[in-house]
Amino acid sequence: MTPDSNEERKKIEEQEYQQLVEQVRPRPNILLNCIWAFIIGGLICTLGQLILDYFRAQGMSMEDAGAMTAVSMIFLGALLTGLGWYDELGKKAGAGSIIPITGFANAIVASAMEYKREGYIFGVGARIFSIAGPTLLFGFVAAVIIGLVKYLTMLW
Repeated sequence: MTPDSNEERKKIEEQEYQQLVEQVRPRPNILLNCIWAFIIGGLICTLGQLILDYFRAQGMSMEDAGAMTAVSMIFLGALLTGLGWYDELGKKAGAGSIIPITGFANAIVASAMEYKREGYIFGVGARIFSIAGPTLLFGFVAAVIIGLVKYLTMLW
């Protein structure tokens, strides 16, 4: 067997393998996934609005009520992740469960829970910000850029 024929055989086997993979790969229903993401994301945001309205009805200023709503939603996201329910919700909702602030809480708690077996100091404590760190970094950078753009537009 010559080296050229051996390479050709490998290419043919690779093509056959790719065809087999295409035949058995599940096809996601993109429209249905988008609808679920919209519904679940909307329900999470509606819950946030209800919590905000509750705090406003208790006499809080809009700024204080917004802060308390953010804290409440982060707590709920963390609690549901700890109970294992948020992951189930995420399987159905996809991006609808990731985008709201509860998705951020889920990312932090899930990374902490993954390393719990390594202990609370070297596992949870050392790894809790493995996902949150980059998120915070890019959030801060985006906030600075937006602040600079706003400042510069106010000058003109």
